[in-house]
Amino acid sequence: MQILRTLRHLFTPGWVSYRHFPRACMARIETAILRAEARHHGEIRVAVETALDLLPLLTGQTARERALEVFAWQRVWDTMANNGVLIYLLLADRDVEIVADRGVAAQVDPRIWQDLSRELTAHFRNGAWEKGMLHAIASVSRQLEIFYPRWREDVNELTDRPIRL
Repeated sequence: MQILRTLRHLFTPGWVSYRHFPRACMARIETAILRAEARHHGEIRVAVETALDLLPLLTGQTARERALEVFAWQRVWDTMANNGVLIYLLLADRDVEIVADRGVAAQVDPRIWQDLSRELTAHFRNGAWEKGMLHAIASVSRQLEIFYPRWREDVNELTDRPIRL
């Protein structure tokens, strides 16, 4: 099984992320994040990665472990209210991981994130890449609205632009 995964990662070209998420789609995702964050003071980040490099594959890095790395690297954990959420997609594994900062994690049942990951995976399986990601952003936003209502002088601490790795 590990050999098949390694081959899938090594032979999935980088342009695959552009096929599923072209530039115009990424711009619409950015707009969706901007609009969602106007309703709460949480922070949402989206990261799309085509495949892992060879060394992480050889060490058996999982999509979850990579999502945690990206979470730290993008400083999603570094918000004043510990209210960042990363939606991470690893295309070669067809895996979605949602990582919430400790403030959010203390309030939102982890099963909500697991259910959302399954919903997002179903959208992707049906080829509804953009629709799925927009649904995920809206769902994360609904949770953040409950626990992090909008402040009068809210500061956007993280960029809304999704990243392609």
